Amino acid sequence: MLVVREAVAACDADAIWAILEPVIRAGETYPLPRNMDRESALAYWCSPGHEVFVAEDHGDIVGTYFLKANQKGGGAHVANCGYMTAPHAIGRGVARTMCAHSLERARQRGFRAMQFNFVVSSNERAVRLWQSFGFAIVGRLPQVFDHPTLGLVDAFVMHRQL
Repeated sequence: MLVVREAVAACDADAIWAILEPVIRAGETYPLPRNMDRESALAYWCSPGHEVFVAEDHGDIVGTYFLKANQKGGGAHVANCGYMTAPHAIGRGVARTMCAHSLERARQRGFRAMQFNFVVSSNERAVRLWQSFGFAIVGRLPQVFDHPTLGLVDAFVMHRQL
């Protein structure tokens, strides 16, 4: 059974890194340096202003996401999230569970919309999932992501009201 809970930095850091590292190293879905070290990756994921969560399946941490304001000031009513699923848990509903949780948590925090600023277009599984939750592609950024095997690909800006 999948459950999502708030991460405890000291206790969950190793499990979060175990999820972040293979995704970062693959370089296929996040615009992060593929050689990013553990300390830098955790500092990015657990940045001040990020509310960090983990998804557990029978006590095994299989996913993580952060929730934050997309912008400051006049844009602070729009949420933004980043999600990663452990490679061994892909296809088991982890991202779907985290997205549903993040939408509810964003509503609880008073956000009025959610926006993803950089969804790599070749990440078709994520694009379909976000669309199934009502996100629309509101912008296309041409050839802004250098995919390790596909070369330059587009990224999408995706948005939905809450």
